Amino acid sequence: MALGSAGDMSIRRTGRDRLELVVGLVAVAILAVLIVIAFIGRQHPQDQGYPLHAAFSHIDGLGVGSDVRLAGVTVGHVRHLQVDPHNFQADVTFTVAPNIQLPADSGAIITSDSLLGGKYIALTPGGETSMLKADGVIGETQGAISLEQLLSKFIFSVTDSLQKKTPPSAAPSAGSDAAPAHVAPGP
Repeated sequence: MALGSAGDMSIRRTGRDRLELVVGLVAVAILAVLIVIAFIGRQHPQDQGYPLHAAFSHIDGLGVGSDVRLAGVTVGHVRHLQVDPHNFQADVTFTVAPNIQLPADSGAIITSDSLLGGKYIALTPGGETSMLKADGVIGETQGAISLEQLLSKFIFSVTDSLQKKTPPSAAPSAGSDAAPAHVAPGP
């Protein structure tokens, strides 16, 4: 009887091993599908919009595929980044939806979603009656503001102001107004 029960346990163990293997393979397959969907969803289809150009002094965190937004709504994407060797500014090429016509004096600012979020280009429409054409240039730009630079300026200004306010500490001298540790009783 002991031999029969050991055989039954072996069969049950083999069935359990197969079940664990199948569940593991299904989990890996589902994970692979989710990774593929995330990768495909991250890539933007070729925009049908018209290209515009802008030059920025700093584009920290902005990359190809970053959003271009107008009033908080995505109207295009960044297509190309390069450095102009003549003025050492970052030339950014991006698209804007064909149904969006921007005035010629519009502005572009690189900003972020949140404190640690990704960067995007925020467009600010101007007031001129003439509109930007395809391959037009936005002249009014503001580069990215670096959180690290802001924090370092703040820290240095605080430490500098503390150093200016705090006088150097001096050890009390024998003739100072400090009360003696022990006072002898009077006669």
